[in-house]
Amino acid sequence: MVLQENQAFKHQFRVDDHVYNGFISVFEDRNVLHTDEEFAKNKGFQSKVMHGNILNGFLSYFIGELLPTDDVMILSQTINFKNPVYLNDVLNFEAVITDQSEAVRVNTFAFKFINENLKTVASGKIQIKEF
Repeated sequence: MVLQENQAFKHQFRVDDHVYNGFISVFEDRNVLHTDEEFAKNKGFQSKVMHGNILNGFLSYFIGELLPTDDVMILSQTINFKNPVYLNDVLNFEAVITDQSEAVRVNTFAFKFINENLKTVASGKIQIKEF
């Protein structure tokens, strides 16, 4: 196995206009919480809230591009949203392999996204298989 238990990974993501507009363009999710500044503020948020599934895209990038092997696929993932993400937020991503099964070549990661105010905006687990 290329990956080792307790191995840690870090990366920084920015939810900029390119990411935000790309998500809307591809998935056509124009829910007012994500697109209308005044609506979001009236609901108690600082501004329009970014789509939570943008973070799932960052998880895909982590597995597909940042791991030291291409021979992997995602088996499952869970994500718990804890705080809102706003346009131009910089998110520090941290993941660590918490469980490894050499027999079936499966790795489980615990991960979290932390904003610039040191608040965890999302956390969860992702399980991958190495070939």
